[in-house]
Amino acid sequence: DMNEGIIARFRTMAIHRPSILVGHVVGSVLQCLMSVLLVGAVAVAIGFRSTGATALEWLAAFGVTALIALALTWVAVGMGLVSPNAEAASNNALPLVVLPLISSAFVPIDSMPGWFRPIAEYQPFTPAIETLRGLLLGTGIGHNGWLAVAWCAGLTVLGYFWSKATFDRDPS
Repeated sequence: DMNEGIIARFRTMAIHRPSILVGHVVGSVLQCLMSVLLVGAVAVAIGFRSTGATALEWLAAFGVTALIALALTWVAVGMGLVSPNAEAASNNALPLVVLPLISSAFVPIDSMPGWFRPIAEYQPFTPAIETLRGLLLGTGIGHNGWLAVAWCAGLTVLGYFWSKATFDRDPS
């Protein structure tokens, strides 16, 4: 959008400047949540069964997923705004794709080598994954729920202010 001229047109209109970014983020988060619902429906169709999760726990899991999507979208918007072109923007988000792979998503932290445990334990995806597991599979959540919300809130605020500052500074 930055190279096509539509953003330059929006900048000349009498609209709230951050609304351009907020609109993009809202659309991306809604698209992500629709994808999650589709994947969840397929998972249930092929046999996934939650062990005793209540409707409230399902709603909480959806809320955590929405928070993760919101946080990562704001960070991705910031990365996109500092990128010189669309190709670089898509490549800059690669570390976000790798983070779930080095979390507790596939391997329990206790079975990881000692030197690798802090990397997996102290990053945003591990508490989010453990919270989702706890809500949907009946395992304990412990402090992971609050950590997941704190990570999401922190990344959302950081991403928003980074994106807004970059967008306001960019004259293109």
